[in-house]
Amino acid sequence: MDSLKRLTPFISVAAQLQPADMGTLAAAGFRSVINNRPDGEGEGQPSSAEMQAAAEASGLEYHFLPVVSGQIGDGDVSAFGDLINQVRGPVLAFCRTGTRSTSLWALSEAHHLDPLTILATARDAGYDLTGLAPRLEERWQKAAIRVPQASTPPTQRYDVLVVGGGAAGCAVSASLLRRNPDLRIAIVEPRDQHYYQPGWTLVGGGIFDRARTERAMGRCIPQGAQWIRAAVAGFEPDQQRVVLEDGNRIGYRALIVCPGLTLNWDAIEGLKSTLGKHGVTSNYQFELAPYTWQLVQNLRQGRALFTQPPMPIKCAGAPQKAMYLSCDWWLKEGVLSNIEVDFCSAGAVLFGVPTFVPPLMQYVDRYGAHLNFNTTLLAVDGPGHKAWFKQVDAQGNSQEIEKTFDFLHAVPPQRAPEFIRQSPLANADGWVEADHETLRHPRFGNIFSLGDVCAAPNAKTAAAVRKQAPVVAENVLAVLAGKGPRALYDGYGSCPLTVERGKVVLAEFGYGGKLLPTFPLDPAVPRRLAWDLKVKMMPSIYFDMMLRGREWLAEPKRLPHEPLPVEAPAACDFGQDPRK
Repeated sequence: MDSLKRLTPFISVAAQLQPADMGTLAAAGFRSVINNRPDGEGEGQPSSAEMQAAAEASGLEYHFLPVVSGQIGDGDVSAFGDLINQVRGPVLAFCRTGTRSTSLWALSEAHHLDPLTILATARDAGYDLTGLAPRLEERWQKAAIRVPQASTPPTQRYDVLVVGGGAAGCAVSASLLRRNPDLRIAIVEPRDQHYYQPGWTLVGGGIFDRARTERAMGRCIPQGAQWIRAAVAGFEPDQQRVVLEDGNRIGYRALIVCPGLTLNWDAIEGLKSTLGKHGVTSNYQFELAPYTWQLVQNLRQGRALFTQPPMPIKCAGAPQKAMYLSCDWWLKEGVLSNIEVDFCSAGAVLFGVPTFVPPLMQYVDRYGAHLNFNTTLLAVDGPGHKAWFKQVDAQGNSQEIEKTFDFLHAVPPQRAPEFIRQSPLANADGWVEADHETLRHPRFGNIFSLGDVCAAPNAKTAAAVRKQAPVVAENVLAVLAGKGPRALYDGYGSCPLTVERGKVVLAEFGYGGKLLPTFPLDPAVPRRLAWDLKVKMMPSIYFDMMLRGREWLAEPKRLPHEPLPVEAPAACDFGQDPRK
């Protein structure tokens, strides 16, 4: 097993394995094995049937894709790429030395990952693939056209450049390619992993395995789009260019900006250094969600604090969903009466759409949770199990209060990334300016935005992206054709509030808190159907439909004329009590 080398978090390669190695691979977290070595190639080589039996006995998926050394054809590359898109990860591919498997990976990624990055990745793993450079370059060149720019070094130029490879970036790229497969699209994204973030609340509640929420970025980039694995440093909208951190520039005809937001852990003194220990956790981070569940199971008495920062944040209901699922578990375990539960929110109300407050309050009462509004987390002392809050009363007077805890689920303030806040695309609050209906930038007509970084006052959820992506796709194509945007976004967002195991309040709403239910049912009633939708169906809808451009119930509204700028009210208002 010394030969095992990781190429990405999703795929590793190795030299010839033995049947006895399968158990070790399973224990290390691998889920699938690909054998790229034909039977009978070498003396003493275990047969594929032997390897398959050992793999399946250890709970691993096994796939046999034999390739003759030195004879890797395009058909082999396509078959390998198709297999990688289907198997459960992490996956290990092996052959006699690992070179064939590495070569298959390299060639299968060359349509959206530049040759230098591929060669460097292989070299770091101990494989010299310089002999493949011409084939890698050929596949890369087929995916993009390079043209020189006046007075600058040669610059790549695309019909559409997408900044961000998260839910928004992948979904809108797929929607564009569904409409026009001939578009030259590139996605700029530095991360090599893609996350289904709505699942992290369920991980923290012991319902999901964390692995269900993670896939290799290469599996999520739509076919037909080129992946530029780099970070953005700035924008030059007047020159229609994006500046990368290495100084290179990429040109575009249309730009879509959707890098998501950043979690400002440093805004809360002491929080960052104590996360993941001393009973301090957060479902807003992939690595911490399992720790949340560990803490929930182990807590039998004491005080549990759940916090919510000032808006805007992604999935405004997630902080209280963590509380509901934790309390539900403690109730079923018979220990809830021994636990003091405090929900500390910087907002003035439990939820910003009044329709959903009464059913949520029923669960607050069921669990005996104490609500502390206008209460903002300032600092944490993990070893001392203390937290400090700024609390504002009805007259506007503030005071600092101290709370002890045995369990703290903290949610940090959130903001746009630094390269967005400092850019000419940002508004005064640092978000990307956008018309609230067309999602087009008001000052740069070929720039659009969607997702969490967009300044439109909708709820920042993956469900919002599902409705935004077709709107942006249609409007981008209109602008590229010299026309005005016609597709309109109504502010739709959804927050499946997991109030207990087996029941969800499916909050769906648009601008101004207008109810926009998908199903002809009372949306304020907790339902098993909504739970099944959330737990059983949504991950597949996300990965297999939304990221593939299959626009389920997402047909945009259209105007027969170019819409005028409007001021849309906030979709979800946590700032004031609507009953006053």
